[in-house]
Amino acid sequence: MGDPGSLVTEGRAGERSWCLRRVGMNAEWLLLEDGNEVTVGRGFGVTYQLVSKICPLMISRNHCILKQNAEGQWTIMDNKSLNGVWLNRERLEPLKVYSIHKGDHIQLGVPLENKENAEFEYEVTEEDWERIYPCLSPKNDQMMEKNKGLRTKRKFSLDELEGSGAEGPSNLKSKISKLSCEPGQPVKSHGKGEVPSGKTTGAHVNPGPAKVIELHRKKKKASNPSASQSNLELFKVTMSRILMLKTQMQEKQVAVLQVKKQTKKGSSKKIVKMERELQNLQSQLCAEQAQQQARVEQLEKTIQEEQQHLQGLEKEEGEEDLKQQLAQALQEHRSLMEELNRSKKNFEAIIQAKDKELEQTKEEKEKVQAQKEEVLSHMNDVLENELQCIICSEYFVEAVTLNCAHSFCSFCINEWMKRKVECPICRKDIKSKTRSLVLDNCISKMVDNLNSEVKERRIVLIRERKGKRLF
Repeated sequence: MGDPGSLVTEGRAGERSWCLRRVGMNAEWLLLEDGNEVTVGRGFGVTYQLVSKICPLMISRNHCILKQNAEGQWTIMDNKSLNGVWLNRERLEPLKVYSIHKGDHIQLGVPLENKENAEFEYEVTEEDWERIYPCLSPKNDQMMEKNKGLRTKRKFSLDELEGSGAEGPSNLKSKISKLSCEPGQPVKSHGKGEVPSGKTTGAHVNPGPAKVIELHRKKKKASNPSASQSNLELFKVTMSRILMLKTQMQEKQVAVLQVKKQTKKGSSKKIVKMERELQNLQSQLCAEQAQQQARVEQLEKTIQEEQQHLQGLEKEEGEEDLKQQLAQALQEHRSLMEELNRSKKNFEAIIQAKDKELEQTKEEKEKVQAQKEEVLSHMNDVLENELQCIICSEYFVEAVTLNCAHSFCSFCINEWMKRKVECPICRKDIKSKTRSLVLDNCISKMVDNLNSEVKERRIVLIRERKGKRLF
């Protein structure tokens, strides 16, 4: 069979396809297939999985989406990514679709410090399939299938390992699993007459002693490791013998199966002899496993004693460390209390200063308020004494100044002149009247600063006089 990649290339030879070319790299290009939606992110459910080597969170789980619109034009959408999608150096609004064209620059994420360009920058291009295919990035589902295949192979190997050994009950408390067997029980095979090799069986038995050796290595600091060391050496020797016996037994099983296939029904002496040898090997294996079980129990007992001794030592060291930590904590507590006392004094001084400033500010505010009230009182006196019409005893409304320099309301002096043509104050003849706009403006501004009752009374008065003038 040929290379699968060559078959794919030959199937699409001569075609041109759209893709996102990784800037500055001839690898990790993203293919834009017609009719398919392309999702990019660091999550598992996307078309292309991008994992930043510099900043793991630079690319969001579902960073952006590329798809064709109704006219067949490719578009891109920022799917609420953390660090954004940039089209021709301008950041895209989230969840808004933008059209992309050949030659456009697409940036995923932002540049880190001291770097001009972002880690993931692409250029929209259309190339021949033969040019694109060697540079394409694998899709996320292809990577998952590959990993799944590896896990399946590993699981199958483990199943073979479990099936290659002899079956039987085991009461071991050790870290070794599936070593005991029942005499006379054949080894479980896979398929028709297939028996796993001795190498596979060895791979199955190895994890047991490895765990025991690791436990023993952790307890090396105990006071007397010589007993456990000797037991460990015996354990290794027995394990090698068990592996050798298993290999021989499996080879004998294969030979028995082959002889059964090749020998005629009449001659079975050779088969009986080989089965007897096989049973002897199984008996030896079970005996070795029983001895191994005793040695493992002895080794576990020794390790447990050393562990208890080590725990005692650790407890003593822990008490001393605890005392030191307690003393250190007390010292830190004293220094912290001293610092808190100093801070308390400083805060009290600051609070006193602030209280003093507040009292001064309060006194100044009271002084300003008193001055304001005095000014308002004086202004009211001026309004009452100088800016009131002596005819109506109200503030001037449309003030008029006579030739004698006395001022009156326009309405009041007109009503007065219907009876007498002389000044109500000095009794001089009235020869002229002059409207005083400055006086009116001054009165209006002063009335605006008075209470609402005075304002309303003045408005009502003005309306009444305008109504009388019309009639």
